[in-house]
Amino acid sequence: MKSYLAAAIQMTSVPDLHRNLAQAEELIDLAVRRGAELVGLPENFSFMGEEKDKLAQGEIIANESEQFLKKMAQRFQVTILGGSFPVPVDNTGKVYNTTILVDPSGEELARYYKVHLFDVNVPDGNTYRESSTVMAGKQLPSVYFSEKLGSIGLSVCYDVRFPELYRHLSDKGADIIFVPAAFTAFTGKDHWQVLLQARAIENTSYIIAPAQTGTHYDRRQTHGHAMIIDPWGVILADAGEKPGIAIAEINPSRLEQVRRQMPSLQHRVFS
Repeated sequence: MKSYLAAAIQMTSVPDLHRNLAQAEELIDLAVRRGAELVGLPENFSFMGEEKDKLAQGEIIANESEQFLKKMAQRFQVTILGGSFPVPVDNTGKVYNTTILVDPSGEELARYYKVHLFDVNVPDGNTYRESSTVMAGKQLPSVYFSEKLGSIGLSVCYDVRFPELYRHLSDKGADIIFVPAAFTAFTGKDHWQVLLQARAIENTSYIIAPAQTGTHYDRRQTHGHAMIIDPWGVILADAGEKPGIAIAEINPSRLEQVRRQMPSLQHRVFS
């Protein structure tokens, strides 16, 4: 593993697939021009709209999202985390909330179906029932080992509230963990940053958290603040509240230093 730049992209995705892909392409281009070799897109990067429309367009969104990610990775010669997009599950009327990691040749390296679904009555008056249209994944996420980029773990949004999933990634050797999200504006202001920092600190790993921001449709508002956080919990980059990118260095010597100074993973009593 070498030092390199990573980028967490921040978008305001809407119920228009092609408009979203155009926005994503612009921001990937910006990240690459600034030197990023590992680029992450947010949850629901290619579609944020009504659940019925997501299901109706599921096949198209899934196919075009996957082709887009492979094309972008090849064109820009970078590794891309495809935040998440819906992939229809046969004979269920539901989709998997799916994230994939794609290498510069356009090959899929890893795939993860979100396991924790957001079924919550948020105190701002909005109700979310992700399980009404999404099938929960059954497998814990894998860690992909790259000699160049380090060991990369996957997760999605609401997963961040479940530390056992991140301890699993840590046990599998993760150096960098992705948390692509569409965090609600109401919960995000109090929980987003502190949860990301906690996951970084307790697992002495880099966290790359691409995010959705702003108003998407109806009353659906997200928090923004795409971030990259180092293994000590230091916020290296924060994209604020407008579409854009957070970009920062992933440094193996920093990983070694933090793990030497705070060897908490070696001191675990229960596993």
